[in-house]
Amino acid sequence: MSAWIVILNWNGWADTIECLETVVRSDYPDCRVVVCDNDSRDGSLEHIKAWAEGRLEARVSGDNPLRALSFPPIRKPVPYVEYERAVAERGGDSAAPDVPLVLIQTGGNLGFAGGNNVGLRYVVGRGDGDYVWLLNNDTVVRPDSLGCLIRETQQNPHVGIVGSTLLYYHAPDTVQTLGGASYNRWLALPRHIGALQSASFPVSASEVTARMAYVSGASMLVSRDFLREVGFLSEDYFLYFEELDWTARAKGKFELAYAPESVVYHKEGGTAGARSTEVEKSWVADYHFIRNRIVFTRKFLPAMLPTVYFALFVALLRRARRGRWDRVRMIAKLCWSP
Repeated sequence: MSAWIVILNWNGWADTIECLETVVRSDYPDCRVVVCDNDSRDGSLEHIKAWAEGRLEARVSGDNPLRALSFPPIRKPVPYVEYERAVAERGGDSAAPDVPLVLIQTGGNLGFAGGNNVGLRYVVGRGDGDYVWLLNNDTVVRPDSLGCLIRETQQNPHVGIVGSTLLYYHAPDTVQTLGGASYNRWLALPRHIGALQSASFPVSASEVTARMAYVSGASMLVSRDFLREVGFLSEDYFLYFEELDWTARAKGKFELAYAPESVVYHKEGGTAGARSTEVEKSWVADYHFIRNRIVFTRKFLPAMLPTVYFALFVALLRRARRGRWDRVRMIAKLCWSP
């Protein structure tokens, strides 16, 4: 069973290089990596090529408790090929050699779904991947993380997406989420499962799976059959809610699963400026999260729109009390848009 790892980069080459140092150490015997760059303006692809050629090392401090996942550096060079989007989405150049690393310039900031879909189309176009692991660039992984995900799918042929145990990179003994999140359809709000609990706390995989409304996009393994039947990520959202949309479209066809031994350390929201509370969210993150609560509800749960709009009105009042008038105007405009 072969696997491809798709990593999306946007102005985050330092995180991506650290991530690459860990994924190329995977103990899964048949896997390759695709990095899709969403038209970064920080020289990301040149930095990543410099890393692959052995001219640049990952930036990890000596006292970082996760340093052993990426140091000492693997032997270089790492052979790679580079494609523009049009060629990549046709499956690349059939005359090109099979290499462990593929770099794709998407040609624009296509968002989470659009950027990852370029990588997915490349893999599907090649026709040689049984699984695709979508992995955030601001993560580091253990060598067995991919293998644990794949073993979970092999235990149940109805599984289409599998999630990992996500721990905070800067607090590696603390859970960000177990597999994914539950979802309150009345308020259009997700809630991370197991958030902030100790990583040593006993976990029941079956109980987690029963609570999961979707698998976290920071680490989700999808099968080739899932891609063939359900299709790619919806590009209606740009950022947030893509995973929930994918799950909604797969309802009745595929199941979700959680592989607790697949451990991924996540820096959480560095690129988009997303954080746990509305006070800390960037304007971009706040805008897309609120917008997509409405978009998803209109698409799949229109009967819930009255309660979702009420929840957004409450959110508007909270921001008004804090004097965040730019956010107040943004929420009002989103709510009154057709």
